[in-house]
Amino acid sequence: MQPADTLAERAAELMQRDILTGALAPGARLPVHDLAARYAIGVTPLREALARLAALGLVSDGQRGFRVAEVSRDDLADITRARQVVEAAALRLALLHGDAEWEAGIVASLHVLRRLAAATAAPSGRSAEFDAAHKRFHATLIAACGSPRLLRVQAALYDEAYRYRRVMMTHFEGWSRFLHAHETLAERVLARDAAAAEAALTAHLASTLAIVYPDGAAA
Repeated sequence: MQPADTLAERAAELMQRDILTGALAPGARLPVHDLAARYAIGVTPLREALARLAALGLVSDGQRGFRVAEVSRDDLADITRARQVVEAAALRLALLHGDAEWEAGIVASLHVLRRLAAATAAPSGRSAEFDAAHKRFHATLIAACGSPRLLRVQAALYDEAYRYRRVMMTHFEGWSRFLHAHETLAERVLARDAAAAEAALTAHLASTLAIVYPDGAAA
């Protein structure tokens, strides 16, 4: 039998995957006994998993029980502001401390994005492998920051934005715009132009909000 903490971690991973991919829709109720049947995991570790996801902002805990967190323009705007602050700070540190190995990691992660994009007809049809590569690219940009806490916060905020990014990607008919943004970001970071790199990163992070909510209204 697996320890309760291992089961809770597994349950959290499964629920997070289903929330981020939309299999568990925004606002959906999350009755513990239904989840137990869905994931074949006991009630106790599921409650712990729900508490963990609530701490990440993916689940809400109200008087009527747990629900998948709703999506809204205000929520995405808040995620975006937090990402801009955290990732800009981490990028400045990475530019100060990053070495040739860090630079090579950025080049390699961009190459993987290009290769996977070339294998997929349109952004809306991207694979889990591509999503993982995209997350890795953004993590690689700040990997040399020297702060494990900043890296953890960046990863958590990235995941919170994923549900919105799924919507954003449906607005792209081809890969050129998406790849150009990441190529520009990588070029400015590799040029060690801190001001230009930070400006590109800030604008890039804001693009999801502008695309998903172009008129500033709720979806």
